[in-house]
Amino acid sequence: MGRNTPEVLPDTMPATSEAMSYPVPKGYLAMVLHAHLPFVRHPESESYLEERWLFEGLTETYIPLLQVYERLLGDGVDFRITMSISPTLAAMLSDDLLQERYVRYLSQLLELAEKEVQRTKNLPDFYPLACEYQERFQKIYEYYLGCDRNILLAFRKFQDVGKLELITSAATHSFFPLVWTEEALRAQVATAVQQHIHFFGKRPRGIWLPECGYAPKIDHILKEYGIEFFFVDSLGLKSADPSPVYNTLSPVVTPNGIAVFARDADSSKQVWSSTEGYPGDFDYREYYRDIGYDLDFELIKPYIHPDGIRVNTGFKYYRITGAGDHKEPYNFDRALDKAAQHAGNFMFNREKQIECFANQMDRQPIVVAPYDAELYGHWWFEGPVFLEMLFRKLFYDQEIVSPITPSEYLELYPDYQVCQLPMSSWGRGGYADVWLRAENDWVYPALHLAEQKMVELANRYERPTGLAKRALNQAARELMLAQSSDWAFIMDTKTMVDYAVKRTKHHVNRFFKLSNMLEANQIDAAWLHALEQIDNLFPAVNYQVYQSRHPVVRYKERTRRHILMLSWEFPPMTVGGLARHVYDLSRYLVKQGIEVHVVTMHVEGYPDTEMVEGVHVHRVHVMKPDGSEFIHFVLQMNLMMIDACKSSSQAVSPSNSFTLMTGWCPKRHRRSNTSTTCR
Repeated sequence: MGRNTPEVLPDTMPATSEAMSYPVPKGYLAMVLHAHLPFVRHPESESYLEERWLFEGLTETYIPLLQVYERLLGDGVDFRITMSISPTLAAMLSDDLLQERYVRYLSQLLELAEKEVQRTKNLPDFYPLACEYQERFQKIYEYYLGCDRNILLAFRKFQDVGKLELITSAATHSFFPLVWTEEALRAQVATAVQQHIHFFGKRPRGIWLPECGYAPKIDHILKEYGIEFFFVDSLGLKSADPSPVYNTLSPVVTPNGIAVFARDADSSKQVWSSTEGYPGDFDYREYYRDIGYDLDFELIKPYIHPDGIRVNTGFKYYRITGAGDHKEPYNFDRALDKAAQHAGNFMFNREKQIECFANQMDRQPIVVAPYDAELYGHWWFEGPVFLEMLFRKLFYDQEIVSPITPSEYLELYPDYQVCQLPMSSWGRGGYADVWLRAENDWVYPALHLAEQKMVELANRYERPTGLAKRALNQAARELMLAQSSDWAFIMDTKTMVDYAVKRTKHHVNRFFKLSNMLEANQIDAAWLHALEQIDNLFPAVNYQVYQSRHPVVRYKERTRRHILMLSWEFPPMTVGGLARHVYDLSRYLVKQGIEVHVVTMHVEGYPDTEMVEGVHVHRVHVMKPDGSEFIHFVLQMNLMMIDACKSSSQAVSPSNSFTLMTGWCPKRHRRSNTSTTCR
């Protein structure tokens, strides 16, 4: 028999010292929330709008979720939920400076709340809501102080009583498929695991891959650090080889034994969809109508940006109403009723889904429903209420579906299907389109070069002095901060683009400045100290995690990288655009410390070999035994270039490899553009 539950939240319910348990269900529901914000901390100024991201997340999502967990636990509701707390978010939540600034932020909110209660006294549509906001912000303020300003302690409490499974994410939320080196991938995972253990007292069993971005190259690294499971979009699992027998209703395992849970498309659409999802219901609060924009400037001026920039304050008095601009007053109680109805509908659909498939499987199916945590409360104001009512209804109203964590589910069965998964993400199109397009593709050459330089530095410095070690550790922080997927995402969505571009460039430039100081053995101690105060996350970071695990030739024994370019055009021979391309590219590569050799056609009056702005140019004479027949000319040129390549390779070092780059685009003939390695 089911257990009855009210349709709206009760003021009080009898607390029990031990929660009742669920009957044996037909299947399971895993609710997964990914809590993440990029690292934004500016001790030099309080005027950065982006710092409000954390304050709004705390006020509208993280603390309201904790309050939901408190009520469920107090009422004996046996709930389960999984949350990833990204290392950058954890670093900010535990930071003294940001904690102090958040207390001031809350104090301002409470001051504004008092003024709003007075202002709306004669506005019956708004006054009850103003009082509701005042009470809400007061409880948030008290809860925050009760956690000693560190809500990580509260999350850990729910972990320790077995209701909340906490997992990690990449150190700075880098998009793994676009990370170039294995060492940089390892650094992201190793630093994340270290940070998680520090804050939550145990090794994470799971990881949220940023943007659900998976590539086969990361499988063995996850295993190395004890990761047992991760999540992918449904596309990632449906494209697996072999095809999963149970589709997305059971995890599979990778060849290295890491379990993969896939997002359920139906439960996702019910919440995420902008047209069909619950958050678009007309009774819910309108996100885009805030008194920060609606009130007279002089009234709201003390509570917006010091430069007079209007911002969201959290005081929103209208409901969505409809698709047009006209908005009706928001009714809090009506919205709570609607959230309860939607929770019941969500549960009903999961019941039917599980009943449909349970008899077709040799195990109980699991529906995995992952979301960005910030959806619940920040974007969808009623989201925390929806979650609370869902868990109450699952506990009291039915016996088909039971909430579960991924770790608990993996312990139910000894065997899972082994599959190879392709690269995938939960971004637009299912691959890398969001993070690699015209708006943001410029960042990756710099990031990849920085990765390689960081690996080189880590391999070179085995026992650095104190100052050099600090510089190496800070270089690791700067590289990881530059790799955040948030910056490329913002460039794609065209929101705070200037800030995202600036942050990317700042971290890359700081990294290379540190690198240059290390190589010149001239570290500016004062500048390094200032940088350590600004980008102060991951205090226990260890640059040695970037050291190569496979056998390498130590730095002092290494030879320079060499590139051999074959091009029939090179100045002064210019027929089309190829000459300019090869000329510019070769000079740029030289500036990066690479030795470049260009093999090209002989030009009358120019030497067979010469140095052109650091580029080794080799010109070959092409014999024409059959006159000027084009096909014969091409054959002879190829033969002469092969001879020149052999000579150049031996001249550099008989054991070295060249990276070969070719270009060929004579008029009327097909372009060839390839890259390979030759000896």
